[in-house]
Amino acid sequence: MSGSGPLGLDPALLDILACPDTHHSPLTVDEPAGELLCTTCDRAFPVRDGIPVLLLDEARHRNAGTTGA
Repeated sequence: MSGSGPLGLDPALLDILACPDTHHSPLTVDEPAGELLCTTCDRAFPVRDGIPVLLLDEARHRNAGTTGA
């Protein structure tokens, strides 16, 4: 697998990644923030060392002041 795409991720991997929440919506890339964004729930998932961290506990809500409980 080649990391030649945004954030060092393989473009084919980006095509199949989805939000881990029940809606499984596609993710988009926010390169400046180093995150993958859900198109439905507005969560931002970090990408660390070229590895997407798709854990709900690790995500942040972009339009909320806090991640909530």
